[in-house]
Amino acid sequence: MAANHGNGCMDGDNAGFLPAFPHFATDAIHAGQDPEQWNSKAVIPPISLATTFKQKAPGQHSGFEYSRAGNPTRNCLEECFAALENGKHGLAFSSGLAATDTITKLLQAGDHIVSMDDVYGGTNRYFRRVASRNGIETSFVDCTDAANVAAALKPNTKMVWVETPTNPTLRVVDIQAVADVIKGRDIFLVSDNTFMSSYFQRPLEHGADIAFHSVTKYMNGHSDVVMGAVVTRRDDLHEKLRFLQYAVGAVPAPFDCFLVNRGLKTLAVRMKQHYQNGLAVAKFLESHPCVIQSFYPGLPSHPSYPVMQKQASGCSGMVTFRIKGGVECASKCLQYLKVFTLAESLGGIESLAEIPGLMTHMSVPKEDRDKLGIYDDLIRLSCGIEETADLIADLDQGLKKAVPEELRK
Repeated sequence: MAANHGNGCMDGDNAGFLPAFPHFATDAIHAGQDPEQWNSKAVIPPISLATTFKQKAPGQHSGFEYSRAGNPTRNCLEECFAALENGKHGLAFSSGLAATDTITKLLQAGDHIVSMDDVYGGTNRYFRRVASRNGIETSFVDCTDAANVAAALKPNTKMVWVETPTNPTLRVVDIQAVADVIKGRDIFLVSDNTFMSSYFQRPLEHGADIAFHSVTKYMNGHSDVVMGAVVTRRDDLHEKLRFLQYAVGAVPAPFDCFLVNRGLKTLAVRMKQHYQNGLAVAKFLESHPCVIQSFYPGLPSHPSYPVMQKQASGCSGMVTFRIKGGVECASKCLQYLKVFTLAESLGGIESLAEIPGLMTHMSVPKEDRDKLGIYDDLIRLSCGIEETADLIADLDQGLKKAVPEELRK
């Protein structure tokens, strides 16, 4: 039998990828969690619900003064975020979009952003309809070719925002190639790592200045918390972001921080099963008679597979595919599924399915969706950690019920 690579897949499936990050599971359990920091010596960080903290004398506090500025439970989580991304500073926010908003507040009116064209619908909407109102212009380009980034740069460009793999078409951006394009310029690079989690990819190790997460997804992994996170190695960015976190106030509640702290402790074991299921489902769909085309960057058939191998240690449970029969068959298929739940979001222990063009990306203009390949027959799957055979059987029955026999050729 082939040896396990350490990330949930056999060596034959994972050949050429980066090795698993050392000590990851240990850091996920222990970073920021030292019992010695509490008088009680609690092994699990307690939930500190206090909004204010007693001071020794006026202006002399013991590390905490007001919970928006800092909270013991949140501090534990932020330290863990930093460790898992191999960064220096971690910051937690009340949602992924709150983190996006705070990062964008590093800019000012008249500045310019270069963004990947195929991004999460909420990111697209924020740049087009919110940042633009503050005098910030955004150019959406295909960042899978770094030359497009170089061509889009302007004298007032201050931020490049990439997402890899992209949501929902799973295109892959070479983070280092984009970082090389802006090297030496007064521009910072943000890499949205939501679809991979820190377990499989660390953007800071490939030249990104900021690693971003919608923690709601894989990092928490239980579909019960909305949160965002930012990690950086740069002291200057951290100082500015920490001020904005305090001044804007988009901080998560202590109880949510406790839940995510708990979720991170099983991130390593969860991601291994997500990878196993995503890979198996992708292989199954690749040759299914009801499928036009499937997309999974962990397979050699993906056009950016070599890029994926050089910057990641594996792949997550995100799979997309186009179904035969158009949107009508796509809608029917999702309603026939029994193990997969028809719902937005992703990255939880349970398997989810959706049609991005009608759900998560509906705010993206139709003509833009068509250019990006986000057709109404495109189905996005978030493969959970259920039994692999059950997921495949569920998809098979749903596809065969939805797609007429005459189209399966």
